[in-house]
Order: sequence, then structure tokens, then C-alpha cells
Amino acid sequence: MILTNSVLVAIASVLGLALLRVNVVIALTAGAILGGTLGGFTVPKTLEIFASGLGGGANIALSYGILGAFAAAVAHSGVPIWLSQKVIHFVTSRESHRRLHLKALIFIFIGLIAIASKNILPVHIAFIPILIPPLLEVFAELQIDRRLLSNLLTFGLIFAYMLIPYGFGSIFLDSILRENLLQYGVSVSLKEIVLGMALPSLGMVVGLVLSLYRYRKPRHYDRSKTRSVHATEEEPCTRWDIIVSGLAILGTLIVQIILENTIASAMTGFCIFTLGGVVGWHESDNVVTQGFKMMSLIAFIMIAASGFSAVLQATGDTQALVSWLTEAVHGSPFLGALGMLLVGLLITMGIGSSFSTVPIVAGICVPLCVELGFSPLATVCLIGATAVLGDAGSPVSDTMLGVTSGLNADGQHDHIWDSCVPAFVYFNLPVMGFALIGAMCL
Repeated sequence: MILTNSVLVAIASVLGLALLRVNVVIALTAGAILGGTLGGFTVPKTLEIFASGLGGGANIALSYGILGAFAAAVAHSGVPIWLSQKVIHFVTSRESHRRLHLKALIFIFIGLIAIASKNILPVHIAFIPILIPPLLEVFAELQIDRRLLSNLLTFGLIFAYMLIPYGFGSIFLDSILRENLLQYGVSVSLKEIVLGMALPSLGMVVGLVLSLYRYRKPRHYDRSKTRSVHATEEEPCTRWDIIVSGLAILGTLIVQIILENTIASAMTGFCIFTLGGVVGWHESDNVVTQGFKMMSLIAFIMIAASGFSAVLQATGDTQALVSWLTEAVHGSPFLGALGMLLVGLLITMGIGSSFSTVPIVAGICVPLCVELGFSPLATVCLIGATAVLGDAGSPVSDTMLGVTSGLNADGQHDHIWDSCVPAFVYFNLPVMGFALIGAMCL
């Protein structure tokens, strides 16, 4: 009976526990034990299989840790605060009739910073609580709707790793998505992965355009609350700090392009910060520790997801689920694609991490794509979009939590209604639509 299928029960249990706000690592471990026992293994054997699969996420976890150390070094340099102060000075020194131009410049600045934080300067969400709170007074002065800013940040953070194969994009597209496809027999190059993700990424662009129109009207905020927000008590950065930071960013980008290795590129950037004296020898251990702490939860989720995936594969119930799904959609590629996207949306909404969703959905969706006759490019499009769906809008997504941490620094931005709901509506629906088009056309 399909309702007792170990794979289905394991995924449903993870989703249910995650929605109940149980820690995702605990939920994945509990789901693996439940799925393994239903699949015919004893609890000790299930744990043995789970442990043997943990190594699959070790490289990704280390990448996150090193990137966290680099992000902490960037924050330590004081450059993000310096950039914020420059933007504030630029805005306050301009006349009020030029506000439309100022808004456009702010939107471009924030969007580019968000994209750079995933690829060129891979610090993930670490820049948001550093860069955004000092700008809240400027946003209030210009009466910018923070729901638009939330969607703008979300767009930059997600679009960057969906399409650009550097930094976090390299981890998602190459180390996770491509490797999982290869594991299930779908041989694709990184170039084909990027091509396959083009249409879902276009859905993100459409969502951003719709957001710009929907939230274009002024929205009033209490400026007395924004003035009370202090971004940091650290001393401002010096010219030397700015020079070294620029060299570190440039070095990181060059190494990433040449070696295509996120760990090596982040290590290069951190070493430049240390050799340049921005991060002193006596401070380096503390900075690295801060960086690892910042990324530790995400890293452990990746590791646990690999163990969870190993248990699901070992049960052998994946094929039974694929056969049932194939019969349920009556061989219709459209219904199959829609079903896969909905499954991915539910899983990612519960887990909150598109990166850790890939190993889970790949075991179900890749065999189903093969069964329904999808091409490798269409399979890439579906699996990639299936994993991304939910990252925008999930209350437990690190993207959404990071966005809210910056915009709600003065208590005037609601996490659910101002961050999660707008992102869910304006990004998930267009991405799903364009992914369906890709599945049918590629």
C-alpha cells in the first residue's frame, strides 16, 4: 500500500516535524529512522546506513564553514558599515525632487550586493544584519515599502545561486545538483545545468518585476524607531582596510574562476585579510570560530540530508513510489512535472533549505523523469526548480530569516506577512510556471 511506502512516510514525517518547528537536523534523523524501519531494517542497521551516508555532505559542510569564516572577516573589516554610511550620505545630501532616482539607485545597490553575497563575495546572508539596519532611516525617509526590499533581497540571494556557477552557485549547481543527477544516471555538464536552470531563473526575474509594480506606492514607518537602531559599535574602517578588502574580494573571484573550488577561493580571501593585517593573528581564531558558528546549522543540515538520502536509497522503496506516481499521472508528462514541483515545494517549505532538498527529491524525481521520458535538460530544469521552490517563502528558510533580521531591526517588519508571504506569491508561482514550460519544451 502506497501510504506505508517507507520513502513517502519518511519525507512526510520530516515535513511534519519541520512544520512543528522541530530542528531540521533532528527531523531528518527521525525521518531516516522511521523510513529505515518501515523499509525492513532494524534501528541499529538504519543508523549504520545513515552514518555511512553522512560523508556525502562533508565537502559541502566544509565549504559552508570556510565561507562563514570569510564572511566574518569581511564583517570584521568594517567595509559593510562604510558602504552603508556612503549610501546614507549620498541620499541625505540630495534634494527631495530626485527621490525617484535615489530609490532606483538604492534598489540597484541592494540587488547587486545581494547577488554578490552569493557569488563574487560569498558571505551569504551575513551582510544583511550589518548593511541593512543603518539604511532603515533612509528607507523610512524615502517611504520605501519594505516588502519590496524584502523581495529584492530574496531575489538576489536565490537568483544568484540558481544561475551563476560561482561561490554558493558552484555549490548548488555543481557540487549538489549535478552530483545528485550523476548519482542517478543522468549525465550532464555544468554548462547544461546552467542552461537547464535558465527558465526557472527567468521566473524569478518576472516575480521581481511584478513586485516592483505591486509595492511601488509609499509606505509610512515610524522614523523615531529607525533612529534608535545602531548597526555596530566597532570603529570605522580605514583606507587600508578598504584596499585589503578589495584585494581579498578580487583574489577570491580569481581563484574561484581558475580552480572552480569554493573552499580554495574562500581560503584565499581569508588569508589576504590576515596577511594584510585587517584580521590580526591573535584575532583570526575568534573570527574563524564566529564564521563557523554562523554557518554551522546549514552545514549540519547538508550532512544530515545526505544520510537521510542514503537511507531512502537503501530501502529500495523509491522505485515502488515512482511506479505509483507514474500510474497516478497516467503517463502525462505535464501532470508528472506538476506533481514533482508540488512535492519539492512542500519539502522545501518544511525544511527551509533548497540545498538540502536536492538529495531528498532527487531519489524520487529523477527516476520519475526517466520513466516519463524527460530529456536531461528538462530533468535539470525540474529538479533544480523543485529544490528552489519554497526557499522563497518558507518561515524557516535561512534566506527569509536573514532578510527579516535586517528589515525588522526596528520592529516594523513582520516576518510572515512582510517577508514570507510576498516572497512566496511573487517568486514560487512564476518559478513553477516557467519550470513547467521548461519541462515541456526542453
